[in-house]
Amino acid sequence: MKQLLNWIGGGNIYGKLILLIGVLLLFPLFVIPFYPDETGYILSFAVPALASIGIGVVVCLFRRRPHDSLHVWQSSMQQGSLPVLFAWCYGIAAGAVPFVIGGQMGVVHALFESVSGWTTTGLTVADVTKLPQIFLFHRSFMQYCGGLGFIMMILLLVGGKQAASLFNAEGHPDRLMPNIKKTSQTIFLLYNGFLVIGTVLYVIFGMSVFDAICHTMSALSTAGFTTQANSIASYASFPIEAITILLMLIGSTNFAALLLLAKLKLKKLWRISELRFMIGMLVLFTPLVGFSLMGEGMGFWESMHQSLFGLVTTFTTTGYSTMNYAAWPQFAVGILILLMIIGGSVGSTAGGIKLSRTYLLLRITWINMKKRLSPTRSVRAENYYRFQGKTPIDHSVVIDIFGFTVCYMLVLIVGTLLVTLTEGCTVFDAMFEFTSALGTVGISNGLTNPGTNAATLFIEMAGMLLGRLEITIVFVGIYTGIAKAKHALSGKRKKV
Repeated sequence: MKQLLNWIGGGNIYGKLILLIGVLLLFPLFVIPFYPDETGYILSFAVPALASIGIGVVVCLFRRRPHDSLHVWQSSMQQGSLPVLFAWCYGIAAGAVPFVIGGQMGVVHALFESVSGWTTTGLTVADVTKLPQIFLFHRSFMQYCGGLGFIMMILLLVGGKQAASLFNAEGHPDRLMPNIKKTSQTIFLLYNGFLVIGTVLYVIFGMSVFDAICHTMSALSTAGFTTQANSIASYASFPIEAITILLMLIGSTNFAALLLLAKLKLKKLWRISELRFMIGMLVLFTPLVGFSLMGEGMGFWESMHQSLFGLVTTFTTTGYSTMNYAAWPQFAVGILILLMIIGGSVGSTAGGIKLSRTYLLLRITWINMKKRLSPTRSVRAENYYRFQGKTPIDHSVVIDIFGFTVCYMLVLIVGTLLVTLTEGCTVFDAMFEFTSALGTVGISNGLTNPGTNAATLFIEMAGMLLGRLEITIVFVGIYTGIAKAKHALSGKRKKV
């Protein structure tokens, strides 16, 4: 086994990624012994899985690690962005193939379901009441793996000189351990530990084992695919809803903060700024939305309960539902859109602008106001708390936060306008749907369904991928691919 890992570790990063995706496509086959009447779908997964494994082995064998000189012109982000973008695009294409071979969906719908799965969004064009169990598991498993990320799973087994740039490029800002490999292994253990706990709790309170596994995978990855037509509402169980809230909060919390929780370092945990901001946001918005629901004739406890679940499933970007959110009062829907834009913690499985960036935007705005009201000579160092401890709010932090936020909002505006063109719907409806896609939330107002036209689905697919990879990496990856091609061509011309 060690020799195999060493051989894979010496292979080209693209070969390793193709090989990994092929292995992941085999996992749904473990469902077959429990549902033997679905043996007819074995080839739907075996064919793309074995093909991908074969291609990965060939690439690893004949294209060993590229020469370092090829990367002289690239920055650290550029070196990591292209493999990350390749992994996600290849994974999406491979994940769609079983739906097509199995006759469950057409190509466009299969791609949409795959994008929604790997990016942990949860928007769907599938009728879950008609999908075989193996495909229901495939959807949830894609989300579970998408929450970790392809690069994270590769680094669990092998490292390499590019480990740090790849790790950061996929959106993992914190190192929990001294090196990347140990950090990846720690995150993997935490993630799977919560999977076991969540599954057991669901089973205790009445879910079937299959449903419990699928819902825990989707909740922890803040994804939202479900095996039931009415999502969590199908169970009509307060304990199941409470467990779901807990799992969604865990999934949307930075892995570094979860490690502190596992070690019971509660004082250090409480000092983390974005965690306190998240709690404050829940305390503020839950009663506001709850009282608006009371105005619709709902009782006090029921309205508060529905408000809490709706807010948690929205800002964690999970997308589970206990009722039709499109039927909520416009005030409450407006808050849902705001929370979809904000999203969960940096370094978690959630999407959106992220809590930390939103917190810093508000802090920077407040600092600017205080500066204008204070004596001109007064200078005060401003800080916030991360997993690593006190961190200064310096110029580079301000530039990064504002740069990403402006880029995110521009993509949101463009995507919203495009959806209004392709669907002929109102701006409000288009904004709700595209915000859900870009924030990898998965809540729909009904715009996304099996009858939605292909143009709208492709716009939403682009939004989901941009949101999961935090926009910048996608553009840097495309630029790097073009620049690398030009670099290679110029080298050939010089030789000639």
